[in-house]
Amino acid sequence: MAIGWTKILIAAWVMTGVAMAQGDPPRLFDAATAAQRAPGTKVRIDLIGDSTQTNNAGYGRGFCANVTAAVDCVNMARGGASTKTFREQGLWQESLETKPDYMLIQFGHNDMETPEHLPRQTTMAEYEANLRRFVSEARAAGIKPMLVTPLTRRYFGADGKIHSDLTAYSETMKKVAAQMKVPVIDLQRDSIAYLDRVGEKAGDELAITKKDKDGKTIFDKTHLNWQGSYVFGRIVAIDMGKAVPALQQYVRPQAAILPPAGVKAMQVIRGGPVKIVLVGDSTVNAEGGWGKGFCAIVTTNVTCVNEALNGRSSKSFIDEGAWAKALADKGDYYLIQFGHNDQKKDPARATDPNTTYAANIRRYIRDVRSIGAVPVIVTSLSRRNYKDGVLVQDLTAYVNAAKRVAEEENVTVVDLNTMSVKLLEGMTQAQADEFDASGHPDAKAESKGQTKLDRTHLNAKGQALFGRMVADNLVRTQVELGPDIVGQPEAAVTGK
Repeated sequence: MAIGWTKILIAAWVMTGVAMAQGDPPRLFDAATAAQRAPGTKVRIDLIGDSTQTNNAGYGRGFCANVTAAVDCVNMARGGASTKTFREQGLWQESLETKPDYMLIQFGHNDMETPEHLPRQTTMAEYEANLRRFVSEARAAGIKPMLVTPLTRRYFGADGKIHSDLTAYSETMKKVAAQMKVPVIDLQRDSIAYLDRVGEKAGDELAITKKDKDGKTIFDKTHLNWQGSYVFGRIVAIDMGKAVPALQQYVRPQAAILPPAGVKAMQVIRGGPVKIVLVGDSTVNAEGGWGKGFCAIVTTNVTCVNEALNGRSSKSFIDEGAWAKALADKGDYYLIQFGHNDQKKDPARATDPNTTYAANIRRYIRDVRSIGAVPVIVTSLSRRNYKDGVLVQDLTAYVNAAKRVAEEENVTVVDLNTMSVKLLEGMTQAQADEFDASGHPDAKAESKGQTKLDRTHLNAKGQALFGRMVADNLVRTQVELGPDIVGQPEAAVTGK
């Protein structure tokens, strides 16, 4: 029996949207070098918090831009984190191992109790206890903690003023700060004051976007674009200097201005033209890959160029001149996926995942950056072969190598392999075969009157599904592209 298309979309929606937190790409953490400081710096300050403190969706990059070059500014914030999960995921221990002089600790957004009762939520008592434990352990490690009340969400009422849902968390944090004699930055108060002054329209200009239940693009009331990061990052930096006078000397006297990358990102989020170039093998190519589905759901602002070629590996794509041609397109973003053909025994294509393949991926990243564009690594779409009812995973070494290089280079990763594996593990072989493209010519099979099943490439349904996966996850970190992805009504996804 054919699997319902709605059921497939529901599973995909869970993985590509709800389960993925907004924020920065994963970063490589090396305990052996974590405490090493940038040359010439005098003080290290760590940011400890959730997505509203990250670089890509929060005020982190704006804060770091508003302190002087004497500060080694380290952003340890993680999208989706609460006071509970930041510890459970090992992020708190990693933060301690960076051995900063100061920590700016901000949580609250994900600690909130909501009807969904997500695992990251805490009761107010737990939230308070977790904050106290952070403070005590930081001090025990010789670190000076500062507490930062949560950045307000931009919920404007009919009176034109902010009506915050984070007041209780802010008050609890201030109570902990007073009782434990910890410097406090009241960002909740100051962000509300700023937004009340400028109004809702100006506040929306600082936001990234998201999709509503009808699939329409609306302003995100929690997260920040580049401009928003620099506005609220400046507020935090100034307040830090007031809360800890010894740090005043490290706050830039004038507000930082957006660098070229920020200016470009703001042009994109405001509807400027964008060129996205897809690079890879046949699982990306328009004929049988997810590239066709991806290009079908971008807006008219986007020029989507699919340069992927059948049969190519990370090596042969370069050797045959295809990479030079793709770079000549002068795209703004390059989505790069290789791995399937790097496994081949053919010496013209074969690479070793940990040496030649990794070096090639690093070259792609370097070359894209050299033309002023943004590289994005996409891990290889899973093949759809099952053995004894279990999905065969034969791309793991290349997937891990791609993710490792991306983490080392601080590049966005769309982990299509993990997402496609998770989806396919919930299916049978017959169900997964509904994604199969018409088989490539196979003389041996044809001589027996058989049709070869193509469990690597995609038909129209597969192209649409996996293209959507890539697009929806791309904008979790490259947040400026949010308005350029066409949404879909919630009813079309959930079947409600």
